[in-house]
Amino acid sequence: MLTTEPRGTKDILPSEVGAWRYVEGVLRELCRCFGFKEIRTPVFEHTELFQRGIGDTTDVVEKEMYTFIDRGKRSITLRPENTASAVRAFVEHKMYAEPDPAKLFYIGPMFRYDRPQAGRQRQFHQFGIELLGASGPNADAEIILLAVQILRKLGLKDLQLKINTVGCPECRPAYRQKLQDYYRPHLEELCEDCRSRFDRNPMRILDCKNEKCHALAAGAPKLSECLDEECRQHFAKVQELLTAAGVEFTVDPTLVRGLDYYTRTAFEIQYTPLGAQSAVLGGGRYDGLVEEVGGPATPGIGFAMGMERVILALESQNLLPAKDDSIDVFAVAPRPEAAVLAFTVVEKLREAGLCAAYDYQQRSMKAQMKAANRLNAKYVLIFGEDEMARGMVTLRDMQGADRDTRAADKNNNQREIPISDITTILKTEVQKNE
Repeated sequence: MLTTEPRGTKDILPSEVGAWRYVEGVLRELCRCFGFKEIRTPVFEHTELFQRGIGDTTDVVEKEMYTFIDRGKRSITLRPENTASAVRAFVEHKMYAEPDPAKLFYIGPMFRYDRPQAGRQRQFHQFGIELLGASGPNADAEIILLAVQILRKLGLKDLQLKINTVGCPECRPAYRQKLQDYYRPHLEELCEDCRSRFDRNPMRILDCKNEKCHALAAGAPKLSECLDEECRQHFAKVQELLTAAGVEFTVDPTLVRGLDYYTRTAFEIQYTPLGAQSAVLGGGRYDGLVEEVGGPATPGIGFAMGMERVILALESQNLLPAKDDSIDVFAVAPRPEAAVLAFTVVEKLREAGLCAAYDYQQRSMKAQMKAANRLNAKYVLIFGEDEMARGMVTLRDMQGADRDTRAADKNNNQREIPISDITTILKTEVQKNE
């Protein structure tokens, strides 16, 4: 074999695609109900978009981005997340000029260089929501409700919603000082990354997964101690709205998310049976991001959901629908001279919207019937020599027939039909049994 899939990537095989299509269908339907429209952005962007948008002190920018110099000597990065890309498109195409908030969703691959984990490869897939142009706590609550409804609609249980407020640029200087005062005596206990974050962005220390750093974070000052009145009221209203909607949540003071653009509300939904990598969805408000990438002051909030992790969670609870790999019709041509007619009939059936197949290799009738069984054909057309001489073909109903082809004849599950009426008859039969 010439090569294999690169480490951190995964082929999604035909037997697995059905689960993806099912989840994507649920996502698209709920987006329609909430009024969100799809956006598709490039899989690579100019590197500075992520450096400025995500923040150059984040793990994503410091360690995980796939960045390269292209032939035009430009620094290009495969997108590690899609919020910055969606905001760039929002600004570039002047979507802020519209009278109503922009309600966008996306589904696509992202890229981060990291140790492959369960449900997170180096190329992974995200579904995301972005609401641009709405600043009130009702927008925060609606976005969180949409996230909860998606996971409920998929049937997931054992979910835990965590929320927090990360304040605003007015609150953070005082909190930053408190964090530095707290961590200064413990600098030697912090990991190397967090020691470098101490001066640049001490809030990032709260997000560290290192055991010692995580333990120290439990005793760190709470941002709630430094909130201004506007941020305090905003967060209180978000909680009030979620409670009114019957959504259970936990306020987690250490939840800051991993990206610098978050302001005020941050949230995460975890599926605990996945273990250490339990977060399936997370997001928050990012009121300064549009300005950061060159647009006018525009509030924003959104979330992203890991497709692989959600599908793993659905598999673990047996929530994926049963596969239907059946086809409508299989054409059997026992003799070579019938092959051309079978070929043209199959093409006409496909034009009529039926799923039809035939045997490419012109094998024996027994082998062709076995192929029909493997494809779970609902009906089989048999182009026998005697029937064709009379302008007829045999139609066998495989749904009622014994799958043993020798017993099928005895069950009276077949009849002759005119070749000229094959398409009309089969369309009627398939629709009748749907």
